[in-house]
Amino acid sequence: MHSTHIRNAVQEKAELAVESHCSTDVLIVGAGAAGLTLAIELARRGVAFRLIDRLDGPFRGSRGKGIQPRSQEVFEDLGILDRVVAAGGLYPPQREYRDDGGHEESQIMEPQDPTPGEPYHLALLVPQFLTEAAMRERLAELGSYPEFGRELKGFEQDGEGVDARIAGPAGEETVRARYLVGADGGRSVVRNALAIGFPGKTLGVRAVVADVVLDGLSRDAWHQFKPGPMEKQVSLCPLMGTDMFQVLAPIPLEGDVDLSPEGLTAMVAGRTGRGDIVIRSVSWASAYTMNARLADRYRDGRVLLAGDAAHIHPPTGGQGLNTSVQDAYNLGWKLAAVLAGAPDALLATYEEERRPIAAEMLGLTTKLLEAAKRGVMRRGREVHQLDLGYRGSSLAMEAPKRSGGIRAGDRAPDAPVRGVAGMPTRLFKLFQGPHWTLLGYGLDRLSAVEPRPGLHIHAVGPRGDIVDEGGHLRAAYGVSPGDWALVRPDGYIGAIVSSEHAPALEAYLASVGLRSRG
Repeated sequence: MHSTHIRNAVQEKAELAVESHCSTDVLIVGAGAAGLTLAIELARRGVAFRLIDRLDGPFRGSRGKGIQPRSQEVFEDLGILDRVVAAGGLYPPQREYRDDGGHEESQIMEPQDPTPGEPYHLALLVPQFLTEAAMRERLAELGSYPEFGRELKGFEQDGEGVDARIAGPAGEETVRARYLVGADGGRSVVRNALAIGFPGKTLGVRAVVADVVLDGLSRDAWHQFKPGPMEKQVSLCPLMGTDMFQVLAPIPLEGDVDLSPEGLTAMVAGRTGRGDIVIRSVSWASAYTMNARLADRYRDGRVLLAGDAAHIHPPTGGQGLNTSVQDAYNLGWKLAAVLAGAPDALLATYEEERRPIAAEMLGLTTKLLEAAKRGVMRRGREVHQLDLGYRGSSLAMEAPKRSGGIRAGDRAPDAPVRGVAGMPTRLFKLFQGPHWTLLGYGLDRLSAVEPRPGLHIHAVGPRGDIVDEGGHLRAAYGVSPGDWALVRPDGYIGAIVSSEHAPALEAYLASVGLRSRG
């Protein structure tokens, strides 16, 4: 009798789950790097959301292992940089083996020292599963968690929101959300349901990527065999923070490939001529065809795309995960602002700003793939993503127009400064968090705009709270006494205005949802 009662209660709960009509502000589909970044952004702004993923648990592969300097700045703002660095490490030198058995070593990344404006100049090597684990830890600190084992089955939208059907362990439920974001990868269910075109091309390269434990190689280098024709290449990269290597090998476009330890050991032996490299176990493996594709649009009403759902490109240059993270970093604050009452036009700037960036990345990674086919792996500043910006955006305002130096829409540089109470700090510390930052050079703190929620105002100079002791701020921003620089929540310059144009700041702030009480 007792067990029957429990069974009936469970059945009733499942039936209620099917009929329930939950409500949330944002439904995020896909708990990879893009979905997790968006979730953190919304969580720290107090926005209600749900983050679902059809997989039963976190992604287990190392796939997107390069963390570029700009993403490191994003991670610092999100509060996860130190733990990501602790989880991984720097790229090891590339060791190229010749047919005669000798080898040469070189740095994959051109060495550059940090500067006051650019504190991070070295790409990190962190397996994707460790990066995403750090993101989930941060999300848990903010009180939220991904919901694994929940698959989007379909959705319908109207002018007020989206009704999404989700299948989960307890049955099917319908979730009513004000917005839905598809961060569900290159085969995006969300993009396909909207019939958004995904034009591009297959690049004629198929490759194996696998995370393995092996014997026979040291962990002090990224081992590259057979530089030259791509079909004979194989590389084995130690995965920092683990005892594994990542195997990368081009394979024929057609046919099955043996991804077992024995099969991969045979492939490595055939391409290296060495029998001492033995793969003991395979943690994760995939055979995939490289594509370069870009969604025709990033938005359809109340449904938006982010990450690989909006763009896919070859892994060369380590751009994919980084571009996806920065999609979500751009979208998160805009979604939160519109949900809080900012004009809907603000959300339109997401596609306006991010789609051209993805198009540029497609071109870069395809060019780097062609170089990789020739055995060239050297990477420079072009992959760091520090020079990407939004100068042409409708959110970029200059008054008067600037002819040189830093411009509205550019990435906001860091600079060492000192609080007037005496303690050293950095601009990035002043920017850190979900707020906008207004910097007045040589001005009184409150001489331009009134204080308001979501805006931090700092004055630099004799009458201010910040001292530009080494002149680094003035040099980086190209400001003169009386100038104001407005920095967006995602670390880009929204506006630079002189004192006589300061009233224009009020209209700008209102356009992004930052209104004064007056």
